[in-house]
Order: sequence, then C-alpha cells, then structure tokens
Amino acid sequence: MRTVELMNRVLPDACVYGHEKLIAGLELPDPNDRHVLAAAICGQADVIVTLNLKDFPRDQLEPFGIDAQHPDAFCGYLFDLDAAAVISAATKHRAQLRNPKMDVDQYLLNLAKHGLPQTAKSLSAYRSII
Repeated sequence: MRTVELMNRVLPDACVYGHEKLIAGLELPDPNDRHVLAAAICGQADVIVTLNLKDFPRDQLEPFGIDAQHPDAFCGYLFDLDAAAVISAATKHRAQLRNPKMDVDQYLLNLAKHGLPQTAKSLSAYRSII
C-alpha cells in the first residue's frame, strides 16, 4: 500500500478508471493480463512497457494502436529523446535509495541485473554525476 500511495502522489494523473468494462472482450495469451491492455486502451497509451513481451503479442495490440516494449528498449528511446531527463531521473532515483544505499557502480550493476543492461551502459558514461 505504501508503494501505491507513493506512486499516486508522484504521478497523480497516472490512474486509469473505467477500463474494467473492456476486460472481458479482450484476448491475450494470459487472461490475467487483459486488465493491462484495457487500461492502456482507456488511457490512450501508445506503449505497454513490460518484461513480459510474450503475453502481449503485436497482432493483438495493433488494432488498438498499442505496442509492447521491453523496459530497456523504452529507456533507450527516452535516453535518445531527452538524455538529460533520464540522467536526472537516475540521479534522483539512486539518491533516494536507502535500504540499501548504492554507490554508482552498484546502482548500474543493479539496473543491468534487473533487465536494463543497455540503460546501465548508456548511464555509465555519466557515472560522475549520477
């Protein structure tokens, strides 16, 4: 609940409502993921960012104008779009880590370990300010 409260405080407009009525009419390999697609449709999202790409096939997302992207690819897109914003976000994120605190090298290793190797590589060039 704490995480949900923090997310809602930081991103107050990120919640999507009214998507429940769409769930039953959607088809995905894992029926338990239909709520994600329904929320993306109602929220007029262009992309679903997920490690679980196999459960969001292109042919089932395409009719809604939605794509599924791996988080590392999405971060790469953001880095190309606005590197300063990504570097700033990473710096702020690392500074907020308390349990455990991480030095820059640990932080970058942790990103890579959790599926963001290209993001970690891109950020490593800015280790002196992260």
